[in-house]
Amino acid sequence: MRQEQETPSPTAEEYARRLHTRSQAAERWQSLDKRLSNVRLGVFLLGIVQAFLTFGTRDLAGIWLLPTVGTFVALLIFHDRVIQRRRRSERSVAFYDRGIARLEDRWAGTGNQRRPNDSLEHAFAEDLDLFGEGSLFELLCTARTAAGQDKLATWLLHPARDGAAAANEIRARQVAVGDLRERLDLREDLCLLGEDVRSQLDPAALIRWGAGAGPAVSSVPRIAALTATGLSLGALAAALFSDAGAIPLLFALFFQSVIGLAVRQRVQEGIRSASDATRDLSLLSGLLARLEIEPAASPRLCQLQEALGSQGMSPSRCIAQLQRLADQLDARRNQFFAPIGFFLMWGTQFALAVENWRAHHGTALERWVDAAAEYEALCSLASYAYEHPEDPFPEIVESEALFEGEELGHPLLPAERCVRNSVRLSGTRQAYMVSGSNMSGKSTLLRTVGVAAVMALAGAPVRARSLRLSPLALGASIRVTDSLRDGTSHFYAEIKRLRQVMSLTEDRTAVLFLLDEVLHGTNSHDRRIGAEAVVRGLLTRGAVGLITTHDLALAQVADELAPAIENVHFQDQLDEGKMRFDYRLWPGVVTRSNALELMRAVGLEV
Repeated sequence: MRQEQETPSPTAEEYARRLHTRSQAAERWQSLDKRLSNVRLGVFLLGIVQAFLTFGTRDLAGIWLLPTVGTFVALLIFHDRVIQRRRRSERSVAFYDRGIARLEDRWAGTGNQRRPNDSLEHAFAEDLDLFGEGSLFELLCTARTAAGQDKLATWLLHPARDGAAAANEIRARQVAVGDLRERLDLREDLCLLGEDVRSQLDPAALIRWGAGAGPAVSSVPRIAALTATGLSLGALAAALFSDAGAIPLLFALFFQSVIGLAVRQRVQEGIRSASDATRDLSLLSGLLARLEIEPAASPRLCQLQEALGSQGMSPSRCIAQLQRLADQLDARRNQFFAPIGFFLMWGTQFALAVENWRAHHGTALERWVDAAAEYEALCSLASYAYEHPEDPFPEIVESEALFEGEELGHPLLPAERCVRNSVRLSGTRQAYMVSGSNMSGKSTLLRTVGVAAVMALAGAPVRARSLRLSPLALGASIRVTDSLRDGTSHFYAEIKRLRQVMSLTEDRTAVLFLLDEVLHGTNSHDRRIGAEAVVRGLLTRGAVGLITTHDLALAQVADELAPAIENVHFQDQLDEGKMRFDYRLWPGVVTRSNALELMRAVGLEV
């Protein structure tokens, strides 16, 4: 075991220095904001007095109102910019506050706690605390867009595992994360994009919308719509300001209706499909604009830059243009603007413009969104790497199932309480049978190994002195619960999970299994037979992993299957009526149990 030492962290010092600078800037902008609010109020009151003297008592010429009105308008514009600067400064302060909280292990419950829909039935997501409050995802994720969050979640849920291709993919991510590690300015800039709220953009809907693009809208209906609009406005002006009467206006409106009916189907389909897909594009546009100017060194980042390339307008400008068109299209919903929009054929003209945009750029949306999402996911891993410089990148080995970790620690545990252990699993020793009393650390060891594998296969550094592993499929049975709604007992839920783990090995995929108190929902006789059959099946198919138990009868299975399985254990001791654990892994089978002591410790008479 390696003892954690509290040493000054360069990352903490840099965060503190930047936090101090950003806090001072935020205070200056807040002070200027308050002063401008007071000045605006004073100018507004002055304008009220001048208006009374001008229009009420007639003691002041109206021309004296102009400087006051001009000053008030200028203050509005300048004050709005100051407010934007203040909000950016406050978000920057929050960015470094969150970074320091992560370094000080105060982050749980303050970050992104999303839980993908498929995580509950996943082979290891719930077992390893990948999502939810205090989860690995909350610790890692700094992505602003839903697409970036989805990409990171996918990397955690579905590790790269297909042989050489997987190994190359993981190495490419590692190099990219190393390239991005020191780019703190980039991560801060990404945090400052848009307001500090969850974006409403649905990336899947946007991609589907773009993929459904039809041919470009010809210039004929657009010119016809503009012509009809011009005729209607001209006829309306003639009716109001001349003796032309209503006849020309009626003919103009009739012509406008004919044009509207001719393109009605495409306009309605365009409005219906674009209404949800093009919502809240500003964050995506800002993200693309920032990434377009970021230099790339690693091969993966260069590929992402190429994906963001465009032969014409840049992706960020294209998305910004779509945002403007979508906003203009939504203006038709305004009840005060609707009568004017009718004469201008507003919905028709902007629906055709949006459809024309989709025809030219729609198929590129998936490439742009995916590239930006991967950039955000890599930045999330780079942020962890920057904040944990002592954590190494694992060595990815193209071989049969292999997991060799030296001094592994769990990244969700505070560093001062994290006791590290080594685990070495390969072809000769495929599994550990981990025995030990309650609360001694068996389940934590399984989660430590599992989280290390998940992070390694995602391309992140891991909390360890070193780690060598092959691309692996991961299966776990640690946190299995019954279901009253589904009529599923704990035992049935567990054997379903074990079947899920076994199925991972059916195509000879290299598998890492983590089984906690296997089959403890049945009697000891059936348990021993069933557990031995499950373990034999996994080992025969080349899997590696850990099985925990406090049933010493199951420890005999390891002796029978040696050297493929090795018995190891955790110890405990009773000290002045209190149970104490060292959480260190020792060879052999545990020789004592603490169940009765724990029962007495909580006041049960046994």
